[in-house]
Amino acid sequence: MAESLRLMAVHAHPDDESSKGAASTARYAAEGVEVLVVSCTGGERGDVLNPRLQGDPRMLRDMAEYRRREMAEAARVLGVQHRWLGYVDSGLPEGDPLPPLPAGCFALEPLEFTVDALTHVVREFRPHVMTTYDESGGYPHPDHVMCHRVSREAFDAAADPDRFPAAGPAWRTSKLYYHAGFSVARIRTFHEALLARGLESPYEEWIARIEASDGPPRTELEITTRVECAEYFPVRDRALLAHATQIDPDGFFFGVPLELQQELWPTEDYHLALSHVPTELPEDDLFAGLRAQVPA
Repeated sequence: MAESLRLMAVHAHPDDESSKGAASTARYAAEGVEVLVVSCTGGERGDVLNPRLQGDPRMLRDMAEYRRREMAEAARVLGVQHRWLGYVDSGLPEGDPLPPLPAGCFALEPLEFTVDALTHVVREFRPHVMTTYDESGGYPHPDHVMCHRVSREAFDAAADPDRFPAAGPAWRTSKLYYHAGFSVARIRTFHEALLARGLESPYEEWIARIEASDGPPRTELEITTRVECAEYFPVRDRALLAHATQIDPDGFFFGVPLELQQELWPTEDYHLALSHVPTELPEDDLFAGLRAQVPA
């Protein structure tokens, strides 16, 4: 029996897997690829961001349990496996100066411990491809930055038999990708298309801030890989809505008509950070260079 292709998507919190790369992971899962989503934290310090659910004291009291149930439903919708890494949400510090992070949170854990934990999962699941965030975390949440550091380190550590020998036999993952979906080009494309059709754009303030900035232009990841997955945008949206405490059904995630998204930007985009197999850029498949070696 042929070995299955395997994809591991490492995220900071439950709901990140549904807002970053969800349609492409749903596509791969539907095609027979084994997909494992790893959530580094439980999202315990998240606020209730859905206006329809705010004001219910049970949600804040039992946030961890709500988010566990939401994640289970999102994984079911996407057709993926799921694993908790087991760390505690750091929260998003606000203020000037920023307050210290809470003791015992993910972002303050020693890197050796967190890399050990993820290396165990990598060696057990043996992914051919891993996806995570770039050095900035995608946005400056301490858990997202830490997620990058842990994922990048575990990608190498899992292949080194001298590191974490108790984690099982060494496994070399072939490719590492960073999410590149929230690009200025993509947002501007949707913004201008909505205005041209006489529709309200949810990106008005965002675009205005970029245009008003007198600083250096925002540095963005090079998009090396565009995965066609428009057919799975409705699946992505159902997974997003499964995270009912975190996602406003009337919010910006749903501000662009689905048909317009499918027409103008039918891909989810990635940056190939590391590859141990030959591949030609640009790619249209996270498994480019691997399919001949590991038939699905």
